[in-house]
Amino acid sequence: MTHDVVVVGAGPAGLAFAAALAGTDLRVAVVERQPLDALARPLPDGREIALTQRSVRELRELGAWHRIDAQGIAPLREARVLNGKSAFALSFGAGHAERLGHLVSNHLIRQALFEVVDGLAGVDILGGRAVHSIERGPHRAVVRLDDGEALQARLVVGADSRFSFVRQQLGIGAEVNRLGRAMLVCRVAHDRDHDGIATEWFDHGQTIAMLPLNDRQSSAVLTLSLAEIDRLAALDHEALGAELTRRYQGRLGRMNVIGQPHVYPLATTYARHFAASRAALIGDAAVGMHPVTAHGFNLGLTSACTLAGLIREAAARDRDIGASSLLRRYEAAHRLASRPIYTATNAIVGLYTAEHPAAHLARHAALRTASLPFISKSVSRLLMQP
Repeated sequence: MTHDVVVVGAGPAGLAFAAALAGTDLRVAVVERQPLDALARPLPDGREIALTQRSVRELRELGAWHRIDAQGIAPLREARVLNGKSAFALSFGAGHAERLGHLVSNHLIRQALFEVVDGLAGVDILGGRAVHSIERGPHRAVVRLDDGEALQARLVVGADSRFSFVRQQLGIGAEVNRLGRAMLVCRVAHDRDHDGIATEWFDHGQTIAMLPLNDRQSSAVLTLSLAEIDRLAALDHEALGAELTRRYQGRLGRMNVIGQPHVYPLATTYARHFAASRAALIGDAAVGMHPVTAHGFNLGLTSACTLAGLIREAAARDRDIGASSLLRRYEAAHRLASRPIYTATNAIVGLYTAEHPAAHLARHAALRTASLPFISKSVSRLLMQP
């Protein structure tokens, strides 16, 4: 089978990239291990995505935003950061006329993007298929599937997770940091109103975030050692709700677990290159962010739209969509967009999970410094991405 582009991975980045090529007359194949039924009706995975204003605009342009039920979209009005036992809270977004962003379940975004792509002419979604190998020449690439079928294309795009098989096949190394910790995420109902405020509390020995959803509900995100998270995940809903209430010190009143808990081991990755001959990386295959700053999904969407924009421009001018010059432009643009926030996020995680006395002092000083008006406004703008 011959295509112009083969996309490996039908997660949000891969689907958004395919959707962004609509109207170009390019023939696109999307290869995904999961069967088509799972792509069309993805199950909840516990992850609530904090979408920036830019990401919402991009989803609108892709035709996906209006497909998400309004009841599944929660406003994010303010974000607060707490440190240890200190009563001081660093606030971002308070007093802004615009919202910081919106919170939407990951599976609802995936479903909306699949609906867009599934209706596009010229796009073949190959569900339940896996890539066996990738071969590249000067003018084309060949993607061989595990059933022996070969797909030829002018460009291969890897969108297949932070431990990308495509990245390995391309011979691209990556900074990989396995943190030895895991996060437990689950939806909870609580007695008190959250007022649309997200909270990130770097307590001593644990990190706990509460992401505000509709109807006095939140997504609880607890980060601990792998062993401790596994222990908590095995509790029944009543016991887990009591544990989360205790760990959050009753700030939202009693919590009742209303969704299945999910566990995600934490690791960050940063590819040493985002492009190679006849190939490019987007989404987590390029940059796998720590979730603490909630920018992973937004960066992945940006990478998909950036690469697709360059390809659309090349196709309109009847130029090579897999040219090295085009791929170098994409890599430079996405490195500029991703490296600063990736480095800053890792620095924040390193500082606010350190438990020695000097770190405790530095943590408090850093929060106080960040409360200065010009810094606070800059961070708010970064979070909002208007």
